Amino acid sequence: MDASEINAIADWLIDGARSAPMPSQMMAQACERMVAAGLPLWRVGVFIRTLHPEIFGRNFIWRQGDPEVEVGTVDFEIQQTPGFKRSPLSLVFNQGLEVRGNPDSPGDVERFPFLGDLKQEGATDYVAMPLRFLDGTVHAMTLTTKQPGGFSDAQVVALRALTKPLTRITEIITLRRTATTLLDTYVGNRAGERIMGGQIRRGHTDTMQAVIWLSDLRGFTALSDRLPAETVVEILNHYFDCQVASIRTHGGEVLKFMGDGLLAVFPIDEYIGDANHVCARVLEAARESRCSVDALAFPVGEAIERFRFGVALHVGNILYGNIGGGNRLDFTCIGPAVNLAARLEKIAGRMGRTVVASEGFVRACGADWNELGEFPIAGFSKAQRVYGLADEAPVVMA
Repeated sequence: MDASEINAIADWLIDGARSAPMPSQMMAQACERMVAAGLPLWRVGVFIRTLHPEIFGRNFIWRQGDPEVEVGTVDFEIQQTPGFKRSPLSLVFNQGLEVRGNPDSPGDVERFPFLGDLKQEGATDYVAMPLRFLDGTVHAMTLTTKQPGGFSDAQVVALRALTKPLTRITEIITLRRTATTLLDTYVGNRAGERIMGGQIRRGHTDTMQAVIWLSDLRGFTALSDRLPAETVVEILNHYFDCQVASIRTHGGEVLKFMGDGLLAVFPIDEYIGDANHVCARVLEAARESRCSVDALAFPVGEAIERFRFGVALHVGNILYGNIGGGNRLDFTCIGPAVNLAARLEKIAGRMGRTVVASEGFVRACGADWNELGEFPIAGFSKAQRVYGLADEAPVVMA
């Protein structure tokens, strides 16, 4: 083992591993450099807990001879599985302990059954080390070798020394990813990219042509009045699930949840195609959402709650960016096109329609629509033609 090479690896990590801009590249290069320095690594795993509503953690697995690092995710349910509970990672995450296991030791295999699997692959030693972030959270790195007799004491000391700079650069990468994930979760992917790219000043907006989607749940006020608040929140989550998946699948971005209302945009300029192509995809998302909401059945006591919603579709130019007061900003969209979509959604409710659209959207979409009439719109000088899908009949709300 070459001590000067070990120090060089530490310096490379401290300097930001500049030759490896991606996390998987950084891990691959770090492992290859350690092997070249005389550390007999066969398999290395880095396990990072995440701040994400659905994902418990991410894992990066390097194996000697494999061309790429394997990257994966696990959900929160993994913590309840017998395999995790009887894994060294459980001790690392929950107690911050370093754990060493010998695949040739019956006692170690009985304590950590997965060591038996490692033995079948020829492993002779296994070490799980905590990676301690500055905020107190504990993550983990596992190191496995096929060297006869396992890791030497000097090799384990060298590996411990390298975990310190590796932890710091991993924490920096994780913080950037966490910031991106939180922005994606709360403001949407495109808005998050713009914010991370520096578009953070109030009034910093862009003009964008887009399809505007505005929807709400019919009878929500009465529903909120007769059901417990916790039940209403659960219903809203299921109801929004009926729309969000279709919106995202068809290229839209949800900008805002407003009580039972949902505002989404489908940018046109970012597509390979034109407004006709985008409007067709938006209509497909609306049809899918309609079917999903129709199928939604929520048990409340002995009764089953069923739901209806309305969505208005319009295409036009919007201002997209930072709006707010002081240092409290919102990344949203405004403009006459958004105002018109909001007015159309109210008309949809009055007429008992699920999907309504403006004349501009209908011209671009080209599907089968029926004209519902011309309506005066508050704030607009001209009455607007409103259209409903031909395969839809109006429903009188009780």
